[in-house]
Amino acid sequence: MIITFGGRAGSGTSSVGRAIARKLGYKFYSAGDIRRKLARDKGITLAELNVQAKTDSSSDKLVDDEMKRMNEKEDNLVIDAWVGFHFFPDSLKVFLDADIAIRAERLLERKNFEEHPDDVNEAVNIIKEREAGDEVRFEKLYGLDIFDPNHFDLVLDTTGNSVDQTVDQVFRFISSKIKK
Repeated sequence: MIITFGGRAGSGTSSVGRAIARKLGYKFYSAGDIRRKLARDKGITLAELNVQAKTDSSSDKLVDDEMKRMNEKEDNLVIDAWVGFHFFPDSLKVFLDADIAIRAERLLERKNFEEHPDDVNEAVNIIKEREAGDEVRFEKLYGLDIFDPNHFDLVLDTTGNSVDQTVDQVFRFISSKIKK
């Protein structure tokens, strides 16, 4: 079984995806981790790589080609990737979202901003700008709305949840699908 996670930054896709992979004994793959490594290898920030991706899709294509390869050759995976639902059409697809201010607080707490915002309002603006750029990028590349919940089998709002609570909800859903 392959489980794909999509969703908004700070909603829990990586944390929950990793925890689900551990619970199931599956491998975990994160497109964001791969993109961060590509950026480091180029000596630039992830934000700079994402700006480059607006006019040069080669970094997206590298990650996407790896997902295509994995879909052909591997099983028992949990994948955190905006376009995972697209490249793994037979996967169990999970979308996580949360209130943008909560997501900004979570990302600030984890120091997950290269821009080093001073407060939640500044962080919210950075998230909005990033997500708008990502939406345009993947619409242009694949004709996909990466934030459309209709692509997914389970859509969860994690605003009031801890990671453990969301993991429990997702695991119950997965378990219900395995038994069928």
